[in-house]
Amino acid sequence: MSALIIFGLLLVLMLTGMPISISLGLTVLTFLFTMTEVPIEAVALKLFTGIEKFEIMAIPFFILAGNFLTHGGVARRMINFASSMVGHWHGGLGLAGVLACALFAAVSGSSPATVVAIGSILLPAMVKQGFPNSFGAGVITTSGALGILIPPSIVMVMYSVATNTSVGQLFMAGVIPGLMLAGFLGLTTWYRARKFGYPRLAKASAAQRLKALRESIWGLLLIVVVIGGIYTGIFTPTEAAAMSAVYAFIVAVFIYKDMTLKQVPKVLLDSASMSAMLLYIITNAVLFSFLMTSEGIPQAMASWLIDAGLGPVAFLLAVNVILLLAGNVMEPSSIVLIFAPILFPVATALGIDPVHFGILIVVNMEVGMCHPPVGLNLYVASGITKMGITELTVAVWPWLLTMLAFLGLVTYVPAISLWLPRTLGMM
Repeated sequence: MSALIIFGLLLVLMLTGMPISISLGLTVLTFLFTMTEVPIEAVALKLFTGIEKFEIMAIPFFILAGNFLTHGGVARRMINFASSMVGHWHGGLGLAGVLACALFAAVSGSSPATVVAIGSILLPAMVKQGFPNSFGAGVITTSGALGILIPPSIVMVMYSVATNTSVGQLFMAGVIPGLMLAGFLGLTTWYRARKFGYPRLAKASAAQRLKALRESIWGLLLIVVVIGGIYTGIFTPTEAAAMSAVYAFIVAVFIYKDMTLKQVPKVLLDSASMSAMLLYIITNAVLFSFLMTSEGIPQAMASWLIDAGLGPVAFLLAVNVILLLAGNVMEPSSIVLIFAPILFPVATALGIDPVHFGILIVVNMEVGMCHPPVGLNLYVASGITKMGITELTVAVWPWLLTMLAFLGLVTYVPAISLWLPRTLGMM
């Protein structure tokens, strides 16, 4: 009964058009004041202790690093490098877009940032070269979603906060699925370009490739700094985030000199406002999670699902359906923070690995970012391409189908996620 009231209240508030974070907070306060004896001090205490986690500090740092790289010409150099490597194949610039998104994802941690950084440079170039606007938009919108699967990933940090799973293990578990999905999206791009006879670039010489690599090396080295540092144990994922922010600042301002010191305060301010927005969502989601736990809802749901005889296969299918439906009305941070604490106890009770479950949730979030009505990547791409959301939805469907097929693969083949962290001795 409590669960019905809580979710009913949340749904009503969301339908009024209220931001998800405020809806969560109001739901908690309304329920606690009218239905329970929980003292107000407990709410205030939970607000502070809820975000008093070392891992959460990674979020503002990764956002800051991503903003320095977006403004600092790193994306342009990555695109040049990707074009020199794969531009001569069918749909050359489209394939370069997939590769550039994968590379940028490995330094930014955010999908919308990847779409903005790569899309704003590549999409006009693709149209100029003779690609239809819809083809370029489809490629960049879906490939930009790699931003949250290829580590570092802000969504993985959120899952870690919600379930106490190791961020380092999650980051390593995301590497192979991220590269596989990039490969599948590239294959879809190549196939469609070949089918419709889209243009390709002239093959770059070894000297041109070397020049492109030399120019982009400082951006690419950030991947080594973050992943290498975490793997070798030099620093934790949170410290890696701080390192990447400092490194990105030095590269953008002093090495590439694409950004002046005068522009730095604006980047800091933009990063601060974006971090504040995410932290506000986290705070309210932590309160919501506290309410759910105090009412015993996750435990009741876990025992109900297990009593219903739902095995791991059926449960994972149900999780995918729930998360894909949630992706229609909510953005990834909120979904992870609300649903992970509810579904996680059931998954562990059924013997599903927490790290595999985390990667499955992240892939679901990727799909959610690319379809309406709330797909963040669609809105970002719409701003760049000046295409309507309906038009964009039609443009992304071949790649979206590829992502759904990949989701099925990741769901039922845990080795894709778990092989690397196990091989590295992290699990």
